[in-house]
Amino acid sequence: MKFSCTKDNFFLGLGATSHVAGRNMNLPILNNTLIQADKRGIRLTTTNLELAVVCTVRGKVDEDGEFTAPSKLLFDYVNLLQNERVDVEKNENTLHLQCEDNETQIQGLGANEFPLIPPIVGEHTFELDAAEFRGALSQVLFAVASNESRAELSGVSLRFGKDAAKKPILTIVATDSYRLAERAVVLDMASADETDVIIPARALSEVSRILGLFRDDPEAERRLQIRLSDSQAVFKYGSVELTSRTIQGAYPDYRQIIPASFKTEAVARREQLIKAVKTTSLFSRTGLYDVTLMIDPASGITASANDSARGKNTAHTDAVVKGEPNNITVNSHYLLDGLHAIDTDEVVFCVNDGANPCLLRPKGKEGYLYLVMPIKQ
Repeated sequence: MKFSCTKDNFFLGLGATSHVAGRNMNLPILNNTLIQADKRGIRLTTTNLELAVVCTVRGKVDEDGEFTAPSKLLFDYVNLLQNERVDVEKNENTLHLQCEDNETQIQGLGANEFPLIPPIVGEHTFELDAAEFRGALSQVLFAVASNESRAELSGVSLRFGKDAAKKPILTIVATDSYRLAERAVVLDMASADETDVIIPARALSEVSRILGLFRDDPEAERRLQIRLSDSQAVFKYGSVELTSRTIQGAYPDYRQIIPASFKTEAVARREQLIKAVKTTSLFSRTGLYDVTLMIDPASGITASANDSARGKNTAHTDAVVKGEPNNITVNSHYLLDGLHAIDTDEVVFCVNDGANPCLLRPKGKEGYLYLVMPIKQ
């Protein structure tokens, strides 16, 4: 194997793929990046057996071949090179790299030990705006359950369907039973009227990270393609392809816990409400992080917390309130996650009572909602 490419191209390809590889003592080959050079270009592949990432980079291939090298070492080394041409050549069990006056040899393993990544023939194919999908993931991923006692809650639900106007739409949902985030994204293309799948959160975090690598590239692909099969999903973005297993099972019917109407609705400046909740949360009880929000048409929103060991705090936020006076106690961390995820200047805060979930949504912008369960006193 012998090829040349620019440092930028090589580094970008390693950046897209190397994050999946880790420290695997039982299968050392999984710590490596598979490098394949042929007429298709230079293909870089990593896998942890649950997800795999392949990135093809441009370069001049002088001799076809394949080899594997330690992912982190290769990534760190190429990162330190000058922005010049990198010449790569395999000599027996060594990868030889040269860039200007810098020359190194990296010990690797034969490509025949690397797990095969079978091609996935998707039963359904969908396309959407890549930047919008990345933004949507940032609004829901934090709500995924951190433990895997309920496997379906450790993933994100992707529901492909149609909205009221019959336009193809993707609804992305995550919940850990204490809070729930839902974001709807319009699809550019859909090969099926309706289907749903649960994707591991780790896989979608990788998709988001990869999309972020290319966000400043003016030549980057605009659309993301998603292909689904019975047990796997493929996310294809330009020269990068991520394959992930899916989580089997049915996602909870979360719609039944979203109230159809609310007794109290407040519209407040998002940054002011964030500051009030952050200030008050300093005096919340350790482990509970409880903050009580009192909503009143006459005085707006008042956040309060009281800890016997540290003291108490009250913070007021101006708000336009419709309906009856109300109050609810919630986990301040969960509330702040939702407020930070909303990207409008004003936020709508809806409450029924202290025993039922409250809802946050951006003012004047459809497609996102965030539900928080109360802390019952």
